[in-house]
Amino acid sequence: MRINKGPENIKDILATKKPGKKPPAYPWQDLALKIIKELNIPNFKRGAVFKVCKENPKHFIEGCLSDTKDLCKTGERWKYFFKLISK
Repeated sequence: MRINKGPENIKDILATKKPGKKPPAYPWQDLALKIIKELNIPNFKRGAVFKVCKENPKHFIEGCLSDTKDLCKTGERWKYFFKLISK
């Protein structure tokens, strides 16, 4: 009978799987991540996206995202998104 002593060398430790990313705790966080991905929001504006998603209703944010996609075909769409949000 063999007793399991756990990983025996560094290679075994590094080969073990790490837990995946935690899912967002709130629905608005998931929405913010979706917007960041779709509009290619730069890193310095990510916090602002989370803030507007937290403070505004989901239907308003989704409407602004939809309008941004429809009306701004070229250029920096994230700037247009923030103009819509501020109104």
